[in-house]
Amino acid sequence: MMKNYTITVNGSVYDVVVEEGAGSGAAPAAPAAAPKAAPKAAPKAAPKAAAAGAGSIKVEAGAAGKVFKLEASVGQAVKKGDAVIIIEAMKMEIPVVAPADGTVASIDVAVGDSVEAGALLATLN
Repeated sequence: MMKNYTITVNGSVYDVVVEEGAGSGAAPAAPAAAPKAAPKAAPKAAPKAAAAGAGSIKVEAGAAGKVFKLEASVGQAVKKGDAVIIIEAMKMEIPVVAPADGTVASIDVAVGDSVEAGALLATLN
């Protein structure tokens, strides 16, 4: 399905045609193959999470980017809303927060890893 949008950037008007489909990303700079981005800290099944993660609560990327910093470590207690991992996307540091209180059970990425929106980053118990 194609959608037409008119976008104004700094006074210049652009007509944009966007093709919607299963592979379209929700984030403005997401690659075309990125899964639809979920709101930050919203638990949902990640496409490749079957074999990864030791805990029952999933911490997933809200946007595609590169892992910039690990804010928590395995065994550390975190509260809902605490930053667990920092992702860098479009020169911005985006905190990925704990969706619930818990203890970090696994960190499934390393600093410098590229991640897609919805990718499993860590788990909590």
